[in-house]
Amino acid sequence: MSDPSTASPEHRRPGPVLLVSLTLAVAIAVWGTAAGDSLSRVGSAALDGITRSFGWAYLLVSLGFLIFLVFLACSRYGRLRLGRDDERPAFRRLTWYAMILSAVMGIGLISYGVAEPITHLAEPPHGMAAPMTPAAAVTAMQFSFFDWGLHAWGIFAVVGLAMSWSMFRRGRPGLVSALFRPLLGKRTEGPVGGAIDVFAVLATLFGTTTSLGLGAMQINGGFTALFGIPDSPPVQFAIIGVITLLFTASALTGVARGIRFLSETSMGLGALLFVFVLVVGPTLYLVDLYVQTIGRYVSELVSASLITPASGDLDFMQSWTYFMLAWWLSWAAFVGVFLARISRGRTIREFVTGVLVVPSAVFSIWFTAFGGTAIHSDLAGSTRIAVAAAADENSAFFATLQSLPLSTLTSIVTIVLVVLFFVSGADANTFVLGMLTSRGTEEPPRWVLALWGVVTGAAAIALLAAGGLESLQQMVIVTSAPFLLILVGVAVGFWKDLRTEFVPLPVAVLEEEPEKAPV
Repeated sequence: MSDPSTASPEHRRPGPVLLVSLTLAVAIAVWGTAAGDSLSRVGSAALDGITRSFGWAYLLVSLGFLIFLVFLACSRYGRLRLGRDDERPAFRRLTWYAMILSAVMGIGLISYGVAEPITHLAEPPHGMAAPMTPAAAVTAMQFSFFDWGLHAWGIFAVVGLAMSWSMFRRGRPGLVSALFRPLLGKRTEGPVGGAIDVFAVLATLFGTTTSLGLGAMQINGGFTALFGIPDSPPVQFAIIGVITLLFTASALTGVARGIRFLSETSMGLGALLFVFVLVVGPTLYLVDLYVQTIGRYVSELVSASLITPASGDLDFMQSWTYFMLAWWLSWAAFVGVFLARISRGRTIREFVTGVLVVPSAVFSIWFTAFGGTAIHSDLAGSTRIAVAAAADENSAFFATLQSLPLSTLTSIVTIVLVVLFFVSGADANTFVLGMLTSRGTEEPPRWVLALWGVVTGAAAIALLAAGGLESLQQMVIVTSAPFLLILVGVAVGFWKDLRTEFVPLPVAVLEEEPEKAPV
C-alpha cells in the first residue's frame, strides 16, 4: 500500500485539472467584473430552474447521508481504522475538534449566529408560528439548527470518510476522482476522472468565495458599528485583499503549523466570547429555549427534512434551506479532503461521532446563546435587532453585543474572531485546492497554493461586484447542482470499497481465539 505523502516530484506536478479549472474560474470572475448584471440574470434563471425542479434532491440526499453514517457507526465497520490497523491519530482530540470547527464553518458562527434566528423570529418559516412570539422563537431556533446541524455535517462526513479511506487505507491520491475507483476502475485516471475533479474544484472555489464574501461584509459591519466606516463594496474589496494575503501566507506553512495555530486560537477566543454572553445574557431563558428547541428539532427531524415547495414557501427554501444545503454540498470536496487530512488514524465510528455530533452540538449551543439573546431582547421590547437585521444582516451580531455590557470590547473581539475564522477557512480551502489540482499530493507546490489564494480572493471580489450576497448565493446553488450527483457516486463507491475490506471470521473461531478477531 503506497502512501500519497511520499509521492515523487513527478506526482506532485500539477496536471490538466489545474489548467481547465483555473481557466473556467477566471472566465467566471472576468464575467462578473465586466458584466455583473448579465451574470446575475443568468444565475437567477438557473437558480430558479434548479430549485423548482430538483430542490427535493438536496433534501433526500442529505437525509440519506445521515442514515448511511448512522448505520456505519453502529455496524461492525465502525471499528475499522482510517489508515493502518496499528496507526493512531496525529492530532490530540481537542485540537482535532478545533480544526474541524474553525477551518470549516467558523465564519458562519458570526455571520448567521444572530442573523438567521432573528430573521426567522420576524418571519417564521412556512408560516409555522405567528411572528415575534414565543412560539416563533422556538421555530426560529429549530430551523437554524436544521441549517447548521446534522445535515451539513453529514454531507461533510460522507466525503471525508470516503477520502480518508481512499488515501490512507487504499493508498490512492487525494482526489475526488479517486473515490470512484471502485465504480469506474482505471477510467478515473482519464478524461472522466479529470471532469470529476474539475467539478470538485469549481464547487469548492465558489463555495468558499461565498464564505469570503460573507466574512468581508461581516468585518465591514463591525467597522461600521465601531468606527463609522461606510458599509460599501470598496471597503469590502479592500478587506478581501488584505485577508487574501494573510490566508495565502498561512497556507504556505502547512496544516500542522498555520491552520492548527489559527484553529486553536480562534476556538479559544470564541469560547471566551460565548461564556461572556451566556453569563451576562438571559441565562435561564437561553437554557429553557435550548431544551425546547432540541426537543422539537429531534422529534421533527425527518418531517422537517422533507418539506418541499409543494408544502412550503419556495422563496424561503431558496433563501435558506436550499441555499444552505447547496452551500454545504459545494464545500463537500474541500471539507472532505481537509477532514481526511487531519483524521488519519481514527476509526470510522470515532470519525462519524466526532464530525456529526460535536460540531452540531457546538453550533446549536452558540446559535442559542447569541440568537436567543437577541430574540429575548426583541421580545421584551428592549431592542429592534430584527429590524436592523432586515436592513442589513451583518449588523445583527453587533447590535446584539451593543445590548450587553462591554459592547465595544466584545465587538473588537468579534472582529478579531471573524478575521481568524476568515483566514483559517480560506487557508484550508487554498490547501485543498492545491491538493485537488496537484494530482492529490498531501504537499502541494507552494506556487500552486499562492495561485489559488489569489484566485479565491479575486473570485470573491468579482461575485460581490456582480450583485453582492445574492450573486454569491446563486453561484453556490448553480455550481453545486451537478456536484450533487458526484457525491451520491462517492457514497456508493465508498460502500462498495468498504464491503471488500471486512471479512468476519466464523463464530467458532471468534469464541476460541477472540484476540485474533479483526479490528
